[in-house]
This record gives sequence, structure tokens and C-alpha cells, in this order.
Amino acid sequence: MNYYTLLHQTIIASVLAGKEILEVYDTKFDVEYKDDKSPVTLADKKASDKIIEELKQFNIPVLSEEGFHDNFKTRNTWDKLWIVDPLDGTKEFVKRNGEFTVNIALVENNIPTLGVIFSPVFKDLYFAAQGIGSFKIDRKDFIPFIDLIETSTLENLMSFAKKLPIVVDRKNYVVVASRSHMSTETYEHIEKLKRLHNEVQIVTTGSSIKMCWVAEGIANEYPRFGPTMEWDTAAGQAILQEAGASLIDFETKLPMKYNREFLLNHWFIAKRN
Repeated sequence: MNYYTLLHQTIIASVLAGKEILEVYDTKFDVEYKDDKSPVTLADKKASDKIIEELKQFNIPVLSEEGFHDNFKTRNTWDKLWIVDPLDGTKEFVKRNGEFTVNIALVENNIPTLGVIFSPVFKDLYFAAQGIGSFKIDRKDFIPFIDLIETSTLENLMSFAKKLPIVVDRKNYVVVASRSHMSTETYEHIEKLKRLHNEVQIVTTGSSIKMCWVAEGIANEYPRFGPTMEWDTAAGQAILQEAGASLIDFETKLPMKYNREFLLNHWFIAKRN
């Protein structure tokens, strides 16, 4: 499998999905609510459709938060699939604070081997693939490519990318936490860390950017002791793994596996190794 080709097209898909999201973001959009009370907007649906359209050339099945979910009997026959969250951080989208992302991962035999996370508002791009590494293109470098993304080559994009981790010499211990989903257990875990480390700094943000900050080296860890789904973490885990970090399932004590019968994740900790 040519990860360079897959990675290039996944980056294109994420940026085009981001454009669909921003078209809705700039309007007075309606908000619907799913059975689990989580919000969904037209932006989620349009971004999902765009990603599926851009990736269909590879004939790899797609598991998207906003798409049809095949039953496990069918999914269990797939040795590879795309796992997509077209708009991760819909609560932040509704609040209009910009802290939402497009997440696309390729999962092979239950392991994420490629991941792209793109911030439509802030224009930061994180991407990784097995054997290639994990990278970030800062907004100032990536903005000129936004409107030319379909004609830009991967080699051109890579020339502006920084290999992760970028921050490696920080003195204090930094924990990144969810802006909208902090649980009691997360607070208790942070208190334990304060007893282990002389100085613990807590930073908050929305969406999968938290995992990217750990991969980048901005934060040491991201504990999530609350509900998430496979599409919330698959892309971030690929980026973490290729950056020398990990996302560990709290129950199995092993890296999170994907395309499971039940798509609800266990608690986890994303951490620099």
C-alpha cells in the first residue's frame, strides 16, 4: 500500500471538508441533537459527504460518525477501513470558538496506520503515516496552500512540514484537558500528577487538538476519563504513535484497537513515552 498517495489524498479530503464546514460556520446554522444529546449540524453532514467522495477512489470502506454504520458482522470482514469524524468538536463549532477539527484515519487490522487532523479555522495541519513519520504544518505556512490544495504535491507540502515532536526541552509537566468534557475522575487524576511532579500546568482546548499537542510536545499527557468514540481518537492515535507517543486504553493497558464490535472507547491516556 502506497502511504504517500493515501496521505496526500487524505490531506486534500480534510481541507476540502474544512471548506464545507466554514461555509456553514459563516451562516446562521441550525443545531439538531442526536439520541445521546450530542449536537449535529449541516456542517457535519456536508463534511462527511465530501470526505467520502474524495476517498472513494481507494475502494476502502468508510466508518464515519455521520454516515451509515455497518453492523459488526460486516465490519469484522474488513482488514482496512477509513474512520472519520468530519467535524470533531461540534460543541465548540456551535460556540464558534474555532476549536474543532476534521479527523481522518486509515485503520488496518485494528491499528491506525495513517491519520490527518486539520483545523478549518486556525489552519493548522497535523498528519502521519506508518513508516513516514508524524508532522505539522503551521498555519502561517499552510494558509497559502488552502486554495491550491488540489494541485499541490505532497512533496511541496512536506517541504514546509516540521517533524513531531517539535517541543522537547520543556521543564514543567503539562496536562491538556477537554474544554467541554472535564470529569471528576480527570480532576482526581490531575491531583495525583501534582503530587508526582513539582509543577503541573493545565491547558484546555476542544477536539482532537489535545492529542496533537501531546504529539507535538506542547503537553506531556491528555487523560480522558469519559466517553469518546472510535472516530474521536483514531487519527490522533496515528499521529501520536509516529511521534513517539501513545494512546493507551485504560482497561487493556495496551494501545487502543479499532473497528471493534462496540464503537464506544474505554477511558484512555494519550502520553509522551
